[in-house]
Amino acid sequence: MEQRNLWGAATARRYDTPGTGMFAPEVLEPTVARLAELADGGAALEFAIGTGRVAVPLARRGVPVTGIELSEPMVEQLRTKADEAAIPVVIGDMATTLAPGTYRLVYLVYNTISNLLTQAEQVECFRNAARHLGPGGRFVIELGVPELRTLPPGTAATVWHREPGYLGLDTYDVLDQRVVSHHFHFDDTERAELHRSPHRYIWPAELDLMAQLAGFEREFRHADWTGTPFTAESRSHVSVYRIPAER
Repeated sequence: MEQRNLWGAATARRYDTPGTGMFAPEVLEPTVARLAELADGGAALEFAIGTGRVAVPLARRGVPVTGIELSEPMVEQLRTKADEAAIPVVIGDMATTLAPGTYRLVYLVYNTISNLLTQAEQVECFRNAARHLGPGGRFVIELGVPELRTLPPGTAATVWHREPGYLGLDTYDVLDQRVVSHHFHFDDTERAELHRSPHRYIWPAELDLMAQLAGFEREFRHADWTGTPFTAESRSHVSVYRIPAER
């Protein structure tokens, strides 16, 4: 399950779900509003820009946005919404690919850093973000908290979402911090469609150490985009790291 193959043409065609899921206004609008604030009047770079779920509305707010994206089919879908002049995109992986220019904000949303399947790649992603930022620049990551507290001893999987027509479950390899997300879509027939994606989960404290290795300081961590305090019971977090003003 190589990432380049996971994000092919079929995935790109079904990725956008306007008005629902990650595209629901109550999910998307706080994300865009907070990122516009954190950009602080400067330009933004999105790692793994995908089909432009966040970049397109952020650009409409007046924030200049550039993207880095591994999947050409995802960028083709983005191009139905914004052309290259409006949102430039560099094809490549987010751990090593360089985009031209210096940015005030680099952001990586919706658990996407976990698509990098080794700790070394994830550390390089932080270093790549730092290469694109000037003094005082920010790197923002939205990431889930590993749900191992809900994993009984001897059990390798958890169901994390269920609704009519959909079941989501994760299988864990706790030795290598790997998780495979299984997405089952079904209807009234006997047939079901399965899509899987591999991830390497990251503990919040481990994420902070990655940031430190790349020269960042943690500015704050909240449980969501609206600023809800992060607690031991939070299932996800938005962490903001900053390059010191003088380095």
